[in-house]
Amino acid sequence: MTTCTLTGDVLRLEDDLRGALASLLARFGLQLELTADEREIPGSFWGDEEAGLMGDRLFVRRDTPLHSALHEACHFICMDPARRVGLHTDAGSDDLEECAVCYLQILLGEQLAHISRQRLFQDMDRWGYSFRLGSTEAWFTGDAEDAREWLLAHGLIDATGSLTWDINRV
Repeated sequence: MTTCTLTGDVLRLEDDLRGALASLLARFGLQLELTADEREIPGSFWGDEEAGLMGDRLFVRRDTPLHSALHEACHFICMDPARRVGLHTDAGSDDLEECAVCYLQILLGEQLAHISRQRLFQDMDRWGYSFRLGSTEAWFTGDAEDAREWLLAHGLIDATGSLTWDINRV
């Protein structure tokens, strides 16, 4: 039994998943806000159904892909407090931080009931994420050392690769 809907070959948010996601993101001081269907999502960099960021608020619709909500949330998590204050639409990360965001979104997504690492890999590939080794799984398991090191150096994971839940060290 899944907690989101498969539409266009990727998992998308539903009522029960939004509640679990909101609770998860609250641990990082991020508020999840639902935008009415068919309305433009505030703070969305890409538009359409892609999640948006403004300050400490993550905006989604019911058709927002789970991976998009997780990705934008992880941008917020990976920022230092000064960047979070001025956050509006564009996270402004460099390539290494972007890799850390992609890695973290997989770790964070696994914290949601019935969401597997494999499913997150699949959805990221279907959506068009691009990595040197061709697939998200190949990158995550064989080419993401720099992303892991970034997350470790910023206190977001520990030496075992587990989440620390501490954004105050970023």
